[in-house]
Formats: sequence, C-alpha cells, structure tokens
Amino acid sequence: MNETTVCVAGNVATQPVYRDLASGASARFRVAVTSRYWDREKNLWTDGHTNFFTVWAKRALATNVGASLTVGDPVIVQGRLKVRTEVRDGQSWTSADIDAVAIGHDLARGTSAFRRSAGTSRGEAGAPARPEPDWETPVTEEGAGQQREPAVVT
Repeated sequence: MNETTVCVAGNVATQPVYRDLASGASARFRVAVTSRYWDREKNLWTDGHTNFFTVWAKRALATNVGASLTVGDPVIVQGRLKVRTEVRDGQSWTSADIDAVAIGHDLARGTSAFRRSAGTSRGEAGAPARPEPDWETPVTEEGAGQQREPAVVT
C-alpha cells in the first residue's frame, strides 16, 4: 500500500534478458540514470553521478521489452522502487530494483514507431472496430458563421 513509486529517465545499460517461466514471462535489464547540472564556472552542462537500477518486467510488459529495447535506448521507466540489502562473503551489498509498471522510449530524445501486440484486446481479430473520434466542435445556430479563436491551455 505504501510503496515508493518512481519514474526515471535514462538509458538501457544492459541487453534485456527475457525468460519464459512457468509463472509467466519475465525480463530484466539495467538502466543508467545520470544527473546533469549547469556548471557556472565552466559555463556548460556537466554530468553528475550515475545511478544504476535493475528493472524487472513481467507478463506482456516483459514480452514487449524483449522485442523493443536494446542497449543505449533512451527510456522512461515507471514502477515500484525496491531497495534490497544483503550480506555476501562478509560484505554488505545494496541494490535498487524497479518492478516496472510501464516502460517506453523517451521521445524527447528520438522517435519510435508503436505496434500493438497481437494478444491485446484492442488488437485482436474479430474485435469491434472503434470509430475515430470527432474532434470538430459542433457549430450552434447562435454561433453559425462566426469563427472562434482556439482556446489556449496554460
């Protein structure tokens, strides 16, 4: 209930590993997130510390990760943060994992072409076609012949 939800933007650091398990599909990869800051002395942007997270995906998300991501891809990952500490050979190790809910390419840094998965309910054969929405504003009789300026959302 009180889980820590995070959203990180970074780059795929390791090739995603996909596994088909008895409990369903699973995929994992590492994402590198580097902070950037403006260095006033040098008058340029400088890279800060890099954090690495292991991203875990399950079921359909795992299948799509395996088919869509490669090392170096800019991604946005949203999910539950899990920080784990364990002792191995007398040394304490801490890892930060993200149980992903959503993963996508970062469109601020490139383009992507979306293809619906074959098994999704909206893309299945025989599913009723959804009509295109009508984005036009209907003209009322009192406003007939008058053209309105589009609303500006701030």
